[in-house]
Amino acid sequence: MNTIFTKIEKQTSILTLGLALAVVISTPALAQSGSLRSEFPELANLYNAFDVTQAGIYDAIADINSNPASQDGRMELKMHLDMMAEMSGGGHGGHGGMSMEMDMDGHFGELETEARISLGETVRGSHSDNAAGEAFANSEALTTHAAMVLAHGRNFESTLWNVFADESTTIYQKRMAIDEAVQDYLTSDARHAVSILPKESELYLEHPYADAFRMGYPKLSGLLYSNQWLQLASLEAIIIAQVDPQFAGRVPLTLERYWNKVGSDTGMTMFPAPSEMPSVPAISPQLYSQSPQAAVIIDNLNMLESALADVVAYPNLQNRDVVIDQVVEQYTSEDMYVAETMDYLLNALRGGIFNQGGPAIGDLSRSERNRTRDAMGMNHTMIMSAPN
Repeated sequence: MNTIFTKIEKQTSILTLGLALAVVISTPALAQSGSLRSEFPELANLYNAFDVTQAGIYDAIADINSNPASQDGRMELKMHLDMMAEMSGGGHGGHGGMSMEMDMDGHFGELETEARISLGETVRGSHSDNAAGEAFANSEALTTHAAMVLAHGRNFESTLWNVFADESTTIYQKRMAIDEAVQDYLTSDARHAVSILPKESELYLEHPYADAFRMGYPKLSGLLYSNQWLQLASLEAIIIAQVDPQFAGRVPLTLERYWNKVGSDTGMTMFPAPSEMPSVPAISPQLYSQSPQAAVIIDNLNMLESALADVVAYPNLQNRDVVIDQVVEQYTSEDMYVAETMDYLLNALRGGIFNQGGPAIGDLSRSERNRTRDAMGMNHTMIMSAPN
């Protein structure tokens, strides 16, 4: 009987979340002059597709994990992750020298390829604001709490992108609007807001399930990281055009680079997808300069998205829903795994801009790093001036 009530309660929460998001995202404010949709409709459409695709990635991984045909792949992935854990002294993490290239097959062969083809069609498709708003709530792989945290984050991101897309306001006015948006994000639904404080790199790189997503599903992780890259790169192009007019009109360049990363239906491309999660300081330093708090929120959301994929991808995990909610709690907590600002900035650059997808509008034909993240350790020197 308790199980029945739990299911009913979860379904009710999901329905309520979906309806609430549909109202928020469908508001005429998003279509009015100066919004992302009015100024950059292709980006607005893609962002809807990204939400539907991301939810689809979680569900596709869960489906593969439950498929009897994936048993051998799950055993191989578990052995690989355990071996990495032993070599790194406990955590799986590092995102370093043993990582696969994103265009290689992972441990699930045709199962992943078929999922990548389907999700490639999803990202190229047209999706309504309502479909995007309900995507996380409709994901069977996510818990209700995780879905609501991701959805609340998307509302914040929508506000952020709309503020910067409005060319009728000054940079100072934009900063004021973003400060208000940050406070609204933190207070309007505090339980489902990620922390405004940067998190230690170990939380993302060395948690118990780290690398399951990238190692097991390189084609799907490449797609997720490419989507995250475009969101940051296009925002960088929008902001820098307003800060320095000589860089105006670069959004089409970010779109061209994005589609090069996405590649064919199966994910094959001559332009590699990011092998590291894109971070704000690396891909959109202008956002960090304008609002460090907003930048940290976006990075915490992106890290959470990837960590959730790791948990969903980890083979034969017991009590997966419990673990998912534990991971969410780590990112919403203001006390757990808090990093110093300089450590956060160092870690954002440690993996290399090239590995995170490359600069938004500049040129970088190969990695600027001659060592992997693991080999580099903490031997970095970086000078980043504080924002004005």
